[in-house]
Amino acid sequence: MVNHCGYFLSTIDETGEVGKKLNFISQEIGREINTIGSKANDAGIQRIVVEMKDELEKIKEQTMNIL
Repeated sequence: MVNHCGYFLSTIDETGEVGKKLNFISQEIGREINTIGSKANDAGIQRIVVEMKDELEKIKEQTMNIL
C-alpha cells in the first residue's frame, strides 16, 4: 500500500496527462484496501477500512475530473 501511495503522490507531480495513470493507481489502492478488509477480524480495522474506502472514492472522483 505504501508503494502505491508513494507512486500516486509522485505521479501528481508529473507534467502532462496523468489522469488515467492516477485512476489506475487508485484502483490498485482500492484492491489493497479490500484485501486488508477481508483479512481483518477486528472491528476497529473494519471501521478504518470503511473510512479509507470513503476517502478513496473522493480521490477517484477528483481523478475523473482530470481525465
